[in-house]
Amino acid sequence: MPADASSAPDLGHEVETGTGMLGLPLARRVVAEALGSALLIVAVIGSGIMATRLSPDDVGLQLLENAIATGGALVGLILMMGAVSGAHFNPVVTLVDRALGSIPTRDAVAYVVAQILGACSGAVLANAMFDLPLVEFSTKQRSSGALWLSEVVATVGLLLVIHGCVRTGRARVVPFAVAAWITGAYWFTSSTSFANPAVTIARSLSDTFAGIAPSSVPMFVVAQLVGGVIAAVLIRVLYPVAIEE
Repeated sequence: MPADASSAPDLGHEVETGTGMLGLPLARRVVAEALGSALLIVAVIGSGIMATRLSPDDVGLQLLENAIATGGALVGLILMMGAVSGAHFNPVVTLVDRALGSIPTRDAVAYVVAQILGACSGAVLANAMFDLPLVEFSTKQRSSGALWLSEVVATVGLLLVIHGCVRTGRARVVPFAVAAWITGAYWFTSSTSFANPAVTIARSLSDTFAGIAPSSVPMFVVAQLVGGVIAAVLIRVLYPVAIEE
């Protein structure tokens, strides 16, 4: 039976709208969020480095390789951690869930901290895997209105994909839907779809294909948060009821 989308209890346990079906203590879920965020950024940065080494003269092919690897990793990571922590790996996902009432404030704060620290650790690990300096601040400037608008669009779309699946009884397809959206958004946004403050911060620690200069990070994060606010409003408008699987 349909239920009020803002209070439906199942949303608190589903993938990327809650805290995981296993009902584990917060400490274990925080570990899952940190580990998942770390492995996500390893995939983003690592595949970018590999792409530039395998296809040094073809930027389009580099982006394709980076996008496919990131999408593939997302499927695996969400399937891996979805039941453990909800597999957010993204502060905007967590903050929207908090705004919509499917995750407690204490959990949301812990998740966001874990995501950022985990992602930064993943950047260091990715650099180490390719024998680069462990921390090397990116020099790639990404600063323009078009890029910020792209981040708003990418973030809104990501959140609508998540909630559109979960709130219509299709939570099982979220890993594939999210991966498909991010892979596609790499190509149809001028920013190549960061759509994640933790990932954005971490990518500033690697001066490689996927990097972003630290000075460009704040406006990307602001755009992503704006996207989160817009998405939260649209979710309430488009999905006033949640349908159970």
